[in-house]
Amino acid sequence: MTTAQATTAASARTTGGEPRARFGDLLVAEWLKTWSLRSTSWMYAITALAVIAFNAGTAYDHYKYWYQYDDRGRESFIANGSPLMDAFTGNAAMVLVLAVAAIGAVSITGEYGTGLIRTTFTAVPARRSVMAAKALVLTAVTTVFGALVALASFASTQAILAGRDASVSLSHPGAVRLVVASALLAPVAALAGLATGAVIRHTGGSTIGCVVVLLLLPMVLSDRRHLTAVLQHTLPFSAWERLSVSDLHASVLYPWTVAGAWTVYAAWALLAGAVAVVAVHRRDQ
Repeated sequence: MTTAQATTAASARTTGGEPRARFGDLLVAEWLKTWSLRSTSWMYAITALAVIAFNAGTAYDHYKYWYQYDDRGRESFIANGSPLMDAFTGNAAMVLVLAVAAIGAVSITGEYGTGLIRTTFTAVPARRSVMAAKALVLTAVTTVFGALVALASFASTQAILAGRDASVSLSHPGAVRLVVASALLAPVAALAGLATGAVIRHTGGSTIGCVVVLLLLPMVLSDRRHLTAVLQHTLPFSAWERLSVSDLHASVLYPWTVAGAWTVYAAWALLAGAVAVVAVHRRDQ
């Protein structure tokens, strides 16, 4: 056996003589963990129903009370971007953020609570690889989940509004951006929850942390002063609000760009993933 072959054979085995786990194996393991608990499926299902119901309820209100608006109000309904506002409302976005962030936090705090995390890191000492696999699986699942919920919300609300000839299609200006922004809000919130859970390691505390950072801060920070407006613009929920409205409604004291909002999404996802990986690598279990 040559030196190169011996090195390869040695690196392929642990001290116990078992093959090292490949990253693909870690992805499969995290996938199995995700769906091993029946409560996970229920959490996603209930969240989806709640979000779609909030949006459909708003659209139905406009459908039901359509003839209580004056002629000018009905004529300007589409021009004002109201069908898109019904397609994914602020209340529905808040429910989505809270629920998915909690799912992200529980995906790691649940392992700390049961002690499974010790078993995992004993079997696979490469903590950063384990956490990176968890983050990738969580991102993939919540991205698909967010896309399904956003599309279902858009389709259901526009079907309701079509009864009053007040619906729009995906080709309407801003419609695709709204659907994509609403869909991607799910993985961003989930990764933020994962990072919070990795740092706090307690389900209750992590959930409170997610509520404060993701939902309360955007409300507390005022957009009437430059400094607080800039700080508000760095938060994912504020980025969603910027992406979800038509440019006609962006008349604020300190406006910001669509590109800036997309950048906030990307920055939060990357930073949250990095925090989650570093947190488990630097601290004892």
